[in-house]
Amino acid sequence: MAFNQNPIKFGTDGWRGVIAADFTFERVALLAPLAAKILEENYGDSSSDRTVIVGYDRRFLAEEFAQVAAEVIIEAGYNVILSQSYAPTPAFSWAAKAQNALGAIVLTASHNPAKYLGLKVKGAFGGSVAPAVTQQIEALLPNPPQFSATPGTLSHFDPWESYCQGLQQKVDIKAIQEAINSGKLRVFADVMHGAAATGLERLLGCSIEEINGDRDPLFEGGAPEPLPRYLSKLFNNIKTAASQGDDSLRVGLVFDGDSDRIAAVDGQGNFLSSQILIPILIDHLAKRKGFTGEIVKTVSGSDIIPRLAQLYNLPIYETPIGYKYIADRMLNAEVLIGGEESGGIGYGTHIPERDALLSALYVLEAVVESEKDLGQYYRQLQEKTDFYNAYDRIDLPLANMEVRAKLLQRLETEPLTEIAGQAVTNCGTKDGYKYRLTDGSWLLIRFSGTEPVLRLYCESLTMKQVHQTLNWAKNWANSV
Repeated sequence: MAFNQNPIKFGTDGWRGVIAADFTFERVALLAPLAAKILEENYGDSSSDRTVIVGYDRRFLAEEFAQVAAEVIIEAGYNVILSQSYAPTPAFSWAAKAQNALGAIVLTASHNPAKYLGLKVKGAFGGSVAPAVTQQIEALLPNPPQFSATPGTLSHFDPWESYCQGLQQKVDIKAIQEAINSGKLRVFADVMHGAAATGLERLLGCSIEEINGDRDPLFEGGAPEPLPRYLSKLFNNIKTAASQGDDSLRVGLVFDGDSDRIAAVDGQGNFLSSQILIPILIDHLAKRKGFTGEIVKTVSGSDIIPRLAQLYNLPIYETPIGYKYIADRMLNAEVLIGGEESGGIGYGTHIPERDALLSALYVLEAVVESEKDLGQYYRQLQEKTDFYNAYDRIDLPLANMEVRAKLLQRLETEPLTEIAGQAVTNCGTKDGYKYRLTDGSWLLIRFSGTEPVLRLYCESLTMKQVHQTLNWAKNWANSV
């Protein structure tokens, strides 16, 4: 029986594939030295010593794949600094910049289910390389890598040490420690069996209540994605504490598989996506810390974000979905914060990379300094901006790529004029099709670039209206 592998193709952040089917040792051995070559062409100069950082997360065989990547990069003539342990992807981006490397190769599939592994390419500046760079890597794939007559060297490093020191300098660690040690603040962290495990305790220097900190490459049959359906333990722990009369400020923090995405849970056990966390962080950074700069949001970001930007007289910039667009903006403008609805948030005072552990520290600092529960904090921001909203998203699997093509054609040839009983007032096409409706709601219809999946995003006045609109969009898509 013939077996066809999916081509090596970079998506919004790296290449991912099913282990043993698409993601194999042979393909990593082909790809890694080509990535090193392109990193040198884009970021190398006379001062660099042709060094590449190689790191990995806690997925099945991640260390072994990293070892193979390191070996072939060395054979191609580059020096490799290989991680001694798993660590968050942002730690490897940090290392690339801190150690003046050409960049970093990270073996991770982020929030994907257990059968996947992937490879992310980070630039010397400490963030995801631009699409033009990954296209250069893809263009070299038909040509086997050239091995050097003079192989490079191998050394190892602790990826946590410098990274943690850098993050600790950005917040008032002592105030957070005192709040925890005095019982005023109670921190729960669901690390989803991923690379954020031990991270907060390393940063804070005190114990917190970490959940799912063991290594489980099967992720309990789910995926290490910060979504409510995977967080039953965290919800139960916080709700139990609330029912027992615990009067501390309770904060739940959630990290995806490679710790570059975050979500939170408030003291009553309510899930808070980054659509809620980004406004809280904007308020904390602009009002309490006095930071300035541009606020960068993606097309799927909440409408409360531009309202807060206006409130604090900060410029706003909108990008397509994908953190690489935010990172690119960070390299070309003075940015305060940039974030996406799927949990990736980064800061202009840091590397141009989404970083869940830094976001967690800022969230804890905001709670300690405001003395407010996260849910209460957000409700007060809604009052301050006179903007009351609800948001949700669904990913709808399509039968095949032909159905995807038909839906795209229908959107182009039969423009939607009414959605869920509301007239369409405007349609933006920066990334997908974003329809604004007469009641102030919006619906974004967007296709995955690499698989037959339709992504539907909606913000409206109530969660009931959000779900009515999403169900309408789902029925529309299924009618083809």
